[in-house]
Amino acid sequence: MSASPPTWSKTEPAPQMDEEQRLRELGYQPVLARRMGGFGNFAISFSVISVLSGCMTLYGFGMGTGGPAVMLWGWAGVGLFVLCVGMALAEVTSAYPTSGALYYMADRLGGRKWGWYTGWLNLLGLLGAIAGIDYGAALFTGAFLNLQFGFSPTPGSTFAIFLCILLLHAVLNLFGVKLVSVLNSISVWWHLIGVAIIVGVLAIVPDQHQSASFVFTEFVNDTGWQNPLYVAAIGLLLAQYTFCGYDASAHLSEETSNASVTAARGIVRAIWVSWIAGFALLAGLTFAIQDYKGAQDSATGVPPAQILIDALGTSGATALLLLVIVAQLFCGNAEVAAASRMVFAFSRDNALPGSAVWRRVSGRTQTPVPAVWLSVAVAAVLAVPSLYSATAYGAVTAINVIGITPAYAIPIFLKLRAKGRFEPGPWSLGRWSKPIGWIAVVWVAMVTVLFCLPQTNPVNVDSMNYAVIALAVVLVLATVWWYVARGSYSTPQAYGTAREQSEISEGIV
Repeated sequence: MSASPPTWSKTEPAPQMDEEQRLRELGYQPVLARRMGGFGNFAISFSVISVLSGCMTLYGFGMGTGGPAVMLWGWAGVGLFVLCVGMALAEVTSAYPTSGALYYMADRLGGRKWGWYTGWLNLLGLLGAIAGIDYGAALFTGAFLNLQFGFSPTPGSTFAIFLCILLLHAVLNLFGVKLVSVLNSISVWWHLIGVAIIVGVLAIVPDQHQSASFVFTEFVNDTGWQNPLYVAAIGLLLAQYTFCGYDASAHLSEETSNASVTAARGIVRAIWVSWIAGFALLAGLTFAIQDYKGAQDSATGVPPAQILIDALGTSGATALLLLVIVAQLFCGNAEVAAASRMVFAFSRDNALPGSAVWRRVSGRTQTPVPAVWLSVAVAAVLAVPSLYSATAYGAVTAINVIGITPAYAIPIFLKLRAKGRFEPGPWSLGRWSKPIGWIAVVWVAMVTVLFCLPQTNPVNVDSMNYAVIALAVVLVLATVWWYVARGSYSTPQAYGTAREQSEISEGIV
């Protein structure tokens, strides 16, 4: 790369842009408050990725689907491919910095139908992410209450905690993007310091640790499937689920200063910082395992909590568990912000039933209030199966992956297909654009198929992967609604100069 550095290198600083004018040129009148800086934009994607949420909540899943070897090496490999996806997506984000993000990019590069289906996939993934993140936080909260007060979590009580967390995140998001930005900035340091504390304590306090051979080569298969390659592939869900949500930087671009550069940088930085932090966390937790089977069958219902108890005792485990829960709450709050902006933008272009309601913006806080409430309400519905099925949480996380991950690849694929018709923004990959783009598209195609497959054997009502059903329902709903709403759905045509925009707004033309 050093022979021909991309335009975003430190030696070639990207030019500043008038982002409000750029938004008008893309066809939208600014209505959201642009109060988020570059660090805040990075922080929202980093908070949504949240290694203390994804790695910890799916650690128990990983213990049985490949075990330590797949968790560690899978994290390293998936992170590399996701970085390619993130860089390719960042390049398109720089050219189209709008709240609609992925679907607007697809619409511009491929046409209305591409934009329509990308938007519905993106929306499914974002809403599934809220459900997955906040339900995971509810599981950990139940484990904390079990340690501290002897509380015995049940599906019903866990769901009640989940609803309380959703309500908290809705309320926090109603105060405006400034509070969201501040909370996300705190979240970055909370995550980084939290990972350092957990890894440091687990390295120093326990008398015994697992060997490096165990951590990096031990393979565990509790899925019922016999093919180790299949099991290892399914086990990649832990990493791929965690590495979701970095499009949050793009969704908040209409509220970010110099978004054509900072939103793109925010995506890439969030991925590589999470990549390093997550590997350290997984390694530290795995080295500290005292009783593998005992952790899997923990009375807390959360294997990482049992690992902390065995290694540190109840008091130490309780303290670190609280640290993890707060990080998960930061994560869920950031995801509600990203999802609500997607709901707002999609409704602004008349793509959702009741769009006139969901696109409303508070005049006081310049926040899309109805979109916030819709986002948490749908997330609550998506998690309802957890009341009846022990495997439902894995399905919810898979919904997030197979909804949002294809939506990442579609604008990248359309950019590659468009060739000379795509005009890069100030953040560009230069000559690396095509190879990185194709790597991203192929990777996304593989994992989308992979996470539609059954995760346990035998496959029955309790163990089947309901994510594929959720995907099918959304695609059918999107197709049916297309024939109802295609006459009203439309992204505005991009148009030109500030003078032309002013004349249009004044009714001169």
